[in-house]
Amino acid sequence: MARTRLADRLAAARAERVAKAALRTRREIEAREGVKVLVGGQQLTSFCGNDYLGLSQHLDVVAALQEAAAWHGVGSTGSAGVSGHHREHAAFEREMAQWLGYERGLFFGSGYQANLAVLQSLLREGDLCVQDKLNHACLIDGARLSGCELKRYPHTDVEAAMRQLMTRRDGVAILATDGVFSMDGDRAPLADLALVARAQDAMLYVDDAHGIGVLGPEGRGSLAVAGLGPREVPLLLVPLGKAFGGQGAILLGNANVVGHVAETARPYLFSTAPAPAMAAAMRASLRLIRTQPWRRAKLASLVARYRRGALARGLPVQESFTPIQPILLGDNARALAVSKALETQGYLVSAIRPPTVPDGQARLRVTLSCDHSEADVDGLLTALAEAVQARPDPVTA
Repeated sequence: MARTRLADRLAAARAERVAKAALRTRREIEAREGVKVLVGGQQLTSFCGNDYLGLSQHLDVVAALQEAAAWHGVGSTGSAGVSGHHREHAAFEREMAQWLGYERGLFFGSGYQANLAVLQSLLREGDLCVQDKLNHACLIDGARLSGCELKRYPHTDVEAAMRQLMTRRDGVAILATDGVFSMDGDRAPLADLALVARAQDAMLYVDDAHGIGVLGPEGRGSLAVAGLGPREVPLLLVPLGKAFGGQGAILLGNANVVGHVAETARPYLFSTAPAPAMAAAMRASLRLIRTQPWRRAKLASLVARYRRGALARGLPVQESFTPIQPILLGDNARALAVSKALETQGYLVSAIRPPTVPDGQARLRVTLSCDHSEADVDGLLTALAEAVQARPDPVTA
């Protein structure tokens, strides 16, 4: 049998993506100021970023980054275990752990890297990981790469999670979930999941990428809203690319568990540590999150304004009360067409298609930031109503 040519496989795969209107192209952002971006010479108001609190360009955060880079350089020079663990990293880990009430923190270069590291380090063949079907891909991939048995329950179905944990009584068990689901914007039933995990002697692990900074007192996230802490959720991941406005992620847990990850997780051991300057910038973001509650208050007001306006205009609104407001359109080509129609009106709202979401659930993922004005929100709603109701001609990319 002749060997398959890679070029033939890639051509066939691309042809299939074309047929399904599933091609993905990158936009080049030429300039950005808050929610205003320049793309192809056209200024657009972006409603598809995750800078929920407007901190990515805050002067205090930028100044902290620049000052630390001047002192420590651009890179960390090595992995954390060799030469890359700097004073700024250590200070940020301590401050995050203290803020959220955990014993120890561990700074990673990205949330994806962190989830691969955690699950591969803690789980192995013979263990069990139970996850919500709508968890982020990195949680799913981390479990798969660990060699454990992965079971996925229907979205937010606590009883199904319980049944799946009961199928295997030997080995270690981890129940893993997003705090806020990145494509639907709804919150996980954390209080109920914590009860299930306790009853089944499983560790509850929460990735709160879209809840931290946005929800709860001081922005302490989904756990604070649910009235939970380190006792109920022994392991918490705080990605920093959303409300914190930067890069990386902090793993929080007890000293033994976090120490085991630091000493054994291959994605951590064999990656260059994040830049010390990024840790300094994230420390500045943390101070702003804790001391400027008006950002969360304004964001919540804009979310409520968007939802009222969308309902009044007959737009499809999902059960989300977070800054993530999806508009389900179903068909890939239709989602692309509505996104393109919005762009002609001056709004950047990317179409989200499989495999990011399940087949048949293509959508626009509208995200709000405290940098938006009420006029921005009202303008988007008017443009959305026109675009969704007009049924514009489909496009393929």
